[in-house]
Amino acid sequence: MEHNQYDLLEVLDHIEPAELDYQQWVNVGMALEIEGYGVDVWDAWSRKDPGRYHPGECRKKWAGFHGSGSPVTGGTLVQYAREQGWTPPCDPGVALGWDDAISAEGVVVDSNWVEDKDVQEPSRWNPADELIRYLEALFEAGENVGYVVKSWQKDEKWLPADKGAYDRTAGELIEALSACGGDIGKVLGDYNSEAGAWIRFNPLDGKGVRNENVTEYRYALVESDSMEIGKQHALIRELELPVACLVHSGRKSLHAIVRIDAADYGEYRRRVDYLYDICRKNGLEIDQQNRNPSRLSRMPGVMRGSQKQFLVDTNIGKGSWEEWKEWIESVNDDLPDPEGLGDVWEQMPELAPCLIEGVLRQGHKMLIAGPSKAGKSFLLIELCIAIAEGRKWLSWQCAQGRVLYVNLELDRASCLHRFKDVYQAMGLPPEHLWNIDIWNLRGKSRPMDKLAPMLIRRAAKKNYIAVIIDPIYKVITGDENSADQMANFCNQFDKVCTELKVATIYCHHHSKGSQGGKKSMDRASGSGVFARDPDAMLDMIELELSEDVLKAEENKAVCETCKQYLDAHFKWEDDLSEDDLCSAYQMMNYCENRLDKWQWMNLQRMVEEAKKRARGLTAWRIEGTLREFPKFPAVNAWFSYPVHQMDIVGVLGDIQPEAELPPWKKGAAKNKQSAAERKKERKKSLEDAIENGNFGEDPAVKDVASYLGIAERSVRDRVKEHGGYVIEDGVIHKKAGAGKTES
Repeated sequence: MEHNQYDLLEVLDHIEPAELDYQQWVNVGMALEIEGYGVDVWDAWSRKDPGRYHPGECRKKWAGFHGSGSPVTGGTLVQYAREQGWTPPCDPGVALGWDDAISAEGVVVDSNWVEDKDVQEPSRWNPADELIRYLEALFEAGENVGYVVKSWQKDEKWLPADKGAYDRTAGELIEALSACGGDIGKVLGDYNSEAGAWIRFNPLDGKGVRNENVTEYRYALVESDSMEIGKQHALIRELELPVACLVHSGRKSLHAIVRIDAADYGEYRRRVDYLYDICRKNGLEIDQQNRNPSRLSRMPGVMRGSQKQFLVDTNIGKGSWEEWKEWIESVNDDLPDPEGLGDVWEQMPELAPCLIEGVLRQGHKMLIAGPSKAGKSFLLIELCIAIAEGRKWLSWQCAQGRVLYVNLELDRASCLHRFKDVYQAMGLPPEHLWNIDIWNLRGKSRPMDKLAPMLIRRAAKKNYIAVIIDPIYKVITGDENSADQMANFCNQFDKVCTELKVATIYCHHHSKGSQGGKKSMDRASGSGVFARDPDAMLDMIELELSEDVLKAEENKAVCETCKQYLDAHFKWEDDLSEDDLCSAYQMMNYCENRLDKWQWMNLQRMVEEAKKRARGLTAWRIEGTLREFPKFPAVNAWFSYPVHQMDIVGVLGDIQPEAELPPWKKGAAKNKQSAAERKKERKKSLEDAIENGNFGEDPAVKDVASYLGIAERSVRDRVKEHGGYVIEDGVIHKKAGAGKTES
């Protein structure tokens, strides 16, 4: 079965058809056919010998392959490749399922240095006691046991003659064996002492002996008939296999009944494959035909010719499959070896190119942290567009390339519209739309440890330079405040970065409560691992806008609206000075005098919309904690739905966020509000959170808590205070007839 270790197509590349005779050439075709490959593979390989290749000959020959009692397999290809000088690569290891953990090499012992361990026959031979001990070790009293005592001979080999019995319980058999006086034939029926007898090691349903009749996928059989028994015995113990029963076959092998404890047949197969692979890697040459859970094994307590089939031991090695697998994977830590700095000093490895100039390299991780309503999702969409178009994002130039946006929160239509809205608001022509892929997973997301391999599989050949995941609270596994669990969670991003060679970018919300006095590294919710794990973290802090700043922005918006309207209707440049262009009063006065009635009314509507937008502006300071680059000066930006815009003028530069204010100033603005105003604000923010927390659908309490950045208990208090909502089964519903709080 050596060929199972290798990619046969790779092996075939090392076989020259010109070096083979005709029969060997035919054997290659037969091996490919039996291993499940198509005739095209054989034909393409055969073309490498143009002197003997004839079109159509492969297909004609292929049609005559009808199978054989001793088929040519992939092992023949491995042999031919070896004969032509091919040396197998390093051990490829066991193939893992998507849900399996990445394991170590699994080499525990060097079989060449393991000394044989003798197997002693029992000094006192009590057949019934042997079998009773076996049954007690493997079965519950009420479980059905399958066994075969009838045999027939073929080619000088004794084989089971029928399916045997399968409708008696372990308890019934133990009771009968205890009373049989050592004569197990009275209980099981007479057996041929030349052939021995067999027993099934997994419980059955009493209706048959096929795999579907197995009720518990509890054990697997490990057997070797190509090694000395002493060597088998030593390796089984050195590997600490979780053996429930170890039985001498009465010939040249030991039968190890190994604990598998699988939940279903699929898991059983994966675990048996893993078990057999570990045995092979460590020099235990086992029979690969024993994989079935309904397999027969040798029954202890019977004679086989002149030798006994007896129970060598019970309950040896590790106590369970989980304990054994953990031990196996801990022996080889799959960590790289230390390297000497002197070896690489003159030839340093090339650094990964920048994705975001001065902030993030390709293949690295970045976290954006901020409170609710900071526009983090919009900021990530802006980044997608900047990468796709090769433009600036905020104040940093981005490399151009393909990007995948993993949408976990918005419905498909809303997400696509948001991208278009942001494109238009940024004023960028959509010249490279094909550089953006969107994976819409709302309602279909998985925990990150399950999502990561799925993402890797789908993105493997797309040549992305960045993967953006928005937001991560949808895929967090474990306790957010547990450093160990969050370290494992963050490792999933490393897998994505490593496997795809992309930057992974994601956002997370601030912790609950005031952020005053906290460092940027400590504002992200949950364990400090979140902020300390990524290569770059951008932290968003809201700036408290004074009435003067808001009035100035309102004035600017009015002036710009008037100017744009005038540009479309009149030649005005000779009438207005630079000072006039900066005064909302002067601009409105000029427009009222120059515009007709309908134009003036239209402009007034536009001005009111501009004032409203100006009053809706929020301001943000973005600070960075970088691993690869020097710290950059804080960046100030406005958020004017749906995009962030740099504060070019510097209006925000002198504003201090609450976290940086002296203690006596913190919260001063809030203290100026009356209790009624604060209550109104709480009610309005609750309504906004309910409306947006689940994008039109009734949100869960936890969704609103996450949106507002407060505890679920506080959400319940606010719902009660508001009076217009009710909570049923953890979901918030609007009461009939309830209205909205006026702004």
